[in-house]
Amino acid sequence: MIDLTTKPFNLTDKQIATVKQIAAQLSLTEKIGQLFCLHGDYRNTDEIKQVIADYSPGAMMYRPGESQQIQGIHRLIQQTSSVPLLLAANLEAGGDGIGNDGTFFGRAIQVAAAKDEKHAYRLGKVAGSEGAAVGCNWAFAPVVDINYNFANPITNVRTFGSNAARVKDLALQYIKGCQEEGVAVSIKHFPGDGVDDRDQHLLTSVNSLSVEEWDQTYGVIYRELIAAGAKTVMAGHIMQPAYSRKINPEITDQDILPASLSPELLQGLLRKKMNFNGLIVTDATNMAGFSSCGKRRELLPQAIAAGCDMLLFTRNLAEDYTSVMAGYQTGIISEERLEEAVLRILATKAALGLFDKEEVVPDTQALQVLRSAEHQKWAYELADESITLVKDTQQLLPISAADTPKVLVIVLGDVVSASGKPPVSQDFLQHLAQEGFETTLFQKELHGDLLSRGTVEDLTGAFDLVIYFANIKTASNQTTVRINWLPPMGLDVPWFVEELPTLFASIANPYHLQDVPMIKTYINAYTANEFNPKVLVEKLVGKSAFKGINPIDPFCGYWDAKR
Repeated sequence: MIDLTTKPFNLTDKQIATVKQIAAQLSLTEKIGQLFCLHGDYRNTDEIKQVIADYSPGAMMYRPGESQQIQGIHRLIQQTSSVPLLLAANLEAGGDGIGNDGTFFGRAIQVAAAKDEKHAYRLGKVAGSEGAAVGCNWAFAPVVDINYNFANPITNVRTFGSNAARVKDLALQYIKGCQEEGVAVSIKHFPGDGVDDRDQHLLTSVNSLSVEEWDQTYGVIYRELIAAGAKTVMAGHIMQPAYSRKINPEITDQDILPASLSPELLQGLLRKKMNFNGLIVTDATNMAGFSSCGKRRELLPQAIAAGCDMLLFTRNLAEDYTSVMAGYQTGIISEERLEEAVLRILATKAALGLFDKEEVVPDTQALQVLRSAEHQKWAYELADESITLVKDTQQLLPISAADTPKVLVIVLGDVVSASGKPPVSQDFLQHLAQEGFETTLFQKELHGDLLSRGTVEDLTGAFDLVIYFANIKTASNQTTVRINWLPPMGLDVPWFVEELPTLFASIANPYHLQDVPMIKTYINAYTANEFNPKVLVEKLVGKSAFKGINPIDPFCGYWDAKR
């Protein structure tokens, strides 16, 4: 039985009556439609109207675009549908999660690198206010995974670090800020990513902690965030064998499933033990971590039957909708389970006030909050308090144009920055030049022979300092994210650290010391946004002190990387 009067719904008697009335008026086809959160592939007005008319989806999620355009699409969706939709976005790092012109405030790991928890609250405020301005009411954030494994390609900069208590405290602040802006959060990815080094987009990954270890880490996080009123939970395509076996001692290895399909984890652990009363949404069902677990036509209704209330994304909408309907008609999804899922979806919408507003998407004036002066000020303050000097064993810092005027800058990665903007290395080079440095951008065609065949005297005569600027971002569908050096023989690898002063600044991935342990001056800046390059240069030249703390082990467990 769902208690709509308590967390996370807290509905009044009037709101409960409205929810039940709407549920009673929905046809079976409309109820099945409510179970879907569709990917926002639709831009054409007629197409959007047709999808809503044919399928009555409960939610949609658009990827970032020009904010006024996305806001217009959101407005059309809400005006077209008889039941308001949950409109989601990955608001993990700020308003840029839905609007390209939004504030790319900072990755969660950067927030964790600043001592003051106010930055996590501000991240929630920026994400919530800018997301709401574009029409979003649902943040697929915060990520509450834990960086236990530095080789994990997904957690990396998306989490609040490797300390479970710190993750919990910062996530609580994000939730507070975001929900104050009328945007629901979805804590993810239950039962917790970051333990193994694999990608649930490509396979079903494993949280291998014991029951006791899980209870003391991920369990504490989920329990406290649920108690704080988090409205939704995203179930990942991640197995937790210890708890599956504890809840069902008869379960075989073959029958252990990821949380998105596991009644043990969804009902036994999340509902009963964690006392979660709100909406459960799967992670994307087009990920191999879900799809490889069985036949798709069976998996989709099984996810609902196991305890998920909503399915994220489709492979083929018509086929997937038919599969879920067939799952209901054949009894995989019981009448009780369908009604319960629909009620939770509608109650979440009611808790957001979507049935109480004439217009649930604001007018274009609301977009003025995107990249507001206050949000940019906050982002600069985060940069100042988070950029971390991991080591400077050669006592190189601060650098000056007087002592080391000729600088060779070797850029790694940095194909594109956030939201399609020019690479941030351009900003970094510009700020170095403004400090009086004569910068040379490394190009293989121009400088390859110098590094591979030139004499040490030639190299030290040409340059006074080498700076590596790394923007190598981890992402889904990459099983490993490491530094790939140029041929032949690692042409641009820092073999010359004993010949020429060398420093390394990473602006995306905090784990590069595994590949450059010989570097003696290493800095983590965590986020490839427009704010960090300027502040980074200020710290390099001594205008500002390094204030960040390590939210993870930047040495990746290698003793030699500390030298």
